Amino acid sequence: MSTALDAALLAAHAADDRAALVALYTQAAASAATETAAAFYLTHAWIFALDAGDPAAATLHARLVAMGRDTA
Repeated sequence: MSTALDAALLAAHAADDRAALVALYTQAAASAATETAAAFYLTHAWIFALDAGDPAAATLHARLVAMGRDTA
């Protein structure tokens, strides 16, 4: 993960900005070096999306299911 992305995640956590956390963790998943890391970031994005009532939660969950990281 890039230093800029890491800093943005820390700032979003500090501000409790759930929408930013969903977007940033999704972005981190896209640039992850391994599938395990991608699943880790997608799981975080999904949880924050669920907590925020973000409609992206369904898509994030579908991606985790497709990766074999959760069940439908």
